[in-house]
Amino acid sequence: MILEKYSFGIGDRFCHQGKAQLAAIMKAKEQGLNITPVWNKSNREHTIIGTKPADTRKEALDAVKALHWDGPYYVDADHIGMGNVDRFIESSDFFTLDVADFIGRPADKADVDYFVKKHSKFIGPLAIDGIESTIEITEERISVIADKFLLAVRQAGEIYRHIAEAKGAGSFITEVSMDETDQPQTPVEMLFILAAIADEGIPAQTIAPKFTGRFNKGVDYVGNVSAFAKEFEEDLAVVAFATKEFGLPGDLKLSIHSGSDKFSIYHPIAKALKKFDAGLHVKTAGTTWLEELIGLAMAAPDGLTIAKEVYAKALDRFGELCGPYATVIDIDTAELPTIDQVQAWDGMSFASALRHDQSCEQYNPHLRQLLHVGYKIAAQMGTRFTNALKKHEDIIAQNVAENIYQRHIKPVFMEGP
Repeated sequence: MILEKYSFGIGDRFCHQGKAQLAAIMKAKEQGLNITPVWNKSNREHTIIGTKPADTRKEALDAVKALHWDGPYYVDADHIGMGNVDRFIESSDFFTLDVADFIGRPADKADVDYFVKKHSKFIGPLAIDGIESTIEITEERISVIADKFLLAVRQAGEIYRHIAEAKGAGSFITEVSMDETDQPQTPVEMLFILAAIADEGIPAQTIAPKFTGRFNKGVDYVGNVSAFAKEFEEDLAVVAFATKEFGLPGDLKLSIHSGSDKFSIYHPIAKALKKFDAGLHVKTAGTTWLEELIGLAMAAPDGLTIAKEVYAKALDRFGELCGPYATVIDIDTAELPTIDQVQAWDGMSFASALRHDQSCEQYNPHLRQLLHVGYKIAAQMGTRFTNALKKHEDIIAQNVAENIYQRHIKPVFMEGP
């Protein structure tokens, strides 16, 4: 399989917005931009909500049929490991191999020594097109990088071969994910990570590094935008270099996880993609779930009642909901409205507080982050929640499609530098 130049991971917690998501992709196509939709859902999300990987595949199939989509599309087993990959084998054709937990675990010394010897030709000054400064590579530097990342790449290889044995090599897209870790990978580390991926025989088509700055769930990027822009461009340069140097797939590209709502870095990303003529994969994850809540709030009174109840219960169960996401949220509890305050809101007030419009005085990023991780509350409402999604499908779909197209696709892929 060949992954197209631009692809967009459209996560959907409850598997109800496939058509609305695809409508945004089709609107971009009408403007001459080809983007491949990738429905993604993690094992954690399936477990919390009570869905199965087959449900995500059905959502994609139903949307494609209903909207007569004739382009490629994929279903991503998002953030899987050896312990849970088997339940995704049949339904998925895109696998995000999450090996972040293995980063930093020391590799076998003999393996490190072999890796250093194999790639010793890079020792000395190294010039890469697109990176201004010459990179100084030493034997010790390669050794340190190998010791830190080699075990993680070996684990990715093990998972890849397990999938390939079951599905057949070449019948799925492979992404290697290293984003859920403490420290960002430098461009030099990226170079030798890609060397190790090639050594392991993984035909990776996307690589998801940890970037500098905070990629919190559902809110804007926090960090030095100029530093990110430099790092992103250098990573693009390294990917282009490594593709040729190590014989990796020609469609290899960067993947940005938790890429939704990172508005302040979309301009430098768009500029860099044009500069390098590079592809990109973006994952939007829970953005759709928040647009569902916005749509429900606007569908007063019954939808607003549900939205308010979700917030009240999420506030009451703050620790339980936020704990698993502690590294990717920053919530100031003092900035969260009280339950009584929210109860007094009308539908537009609730929607304005939740919708990611930074020009709106009512927008509250702390409330947005809490509700982002609060989908468990809605899941426990069962058919009461999903029936509300069906009842108010029109207004929800409008919010979902507009969010993806206007706030994400246009600034990342369509607007000029």
